[in-house]
Amino acid sequence: MGIEDARDRLIVGLDVTGRAEAEAIVVSLGETVSWYKIGFQLALSGGLPLVGELARAGKHVFLDMKLLDISNTVEKGVESALELGASMLTIHAYPHAMRAAVKAAAGSPLTLLGVTVLTSLDDGDLAESGYAKSVAELVAERVAQARDIGMGGVVASPAEAAAIRRAIGPEMAIVTPGIRPEGSASGDQKRVATPADALGAGASHLVVGRPIVGASDPKVAAEAILAEMAKA
Repeated sequence: MGIEDARDRLIVGLDVTGRAEAEAIVVSLGETVSWYKIGFQLALSGGLPLVGELARAGKHVFLDMKLLDISNTVEKGVESALELGASMLTIHAYPHAMRAAVKAAAGSPLTLLGVTVLTSLDDGDLAESGYAKSVAELVAERVAQARDIGMGGVVASPAEAAAIRRAIGPEMAIVTPGIRPEGSASGDQKRVATPADALGAGASHLVVGRPIVGASDPKVAAEAILAEMAKA
């Protein structure tokens, strides 16, 4: 894999509070990065207009809103994401929500991603939440539903990427958070992997937040991760 290919597969998580901080990171990264993730933290602190601004500047935006509501509300939310200019949008992988999202996005270039099990959760967390299944079992069930409903891909940890790729084939996206370069701390993530390991397992896109946005020089940190990805 070359650097350009790696650049198309690295998503930098703008997990910051406030538009000014996010804009400063985007400026510092320049042409090094072509994909950004905007989630709740930034969206709820004035950053939602950045979706359209980044899209107009030639960037791709992964809008990580994890939609889950009644079907009509999910449909309207997907329509709004399309108007903003998002390239990817997350939906919690409940069948009714995924069906509503697929209906709303039909004919558009928006890639819908089913969130299987958050990378900060493990089997104990699922048991505490009332699930009788293990992480692996629940991920497998939700991945199969996402595939059959017509979603564009799924969000899952690198630990499940290989099994998911076998289940869904080569076309659907597998977006993996919980990416930590060699030597980085795991933080609050419980199912993590290096960039090379995640790509080797079948991930199509890697989401990297704190190791880049929390670095003293985000551009240098991003370039190091791209180089690590290019060797995969």
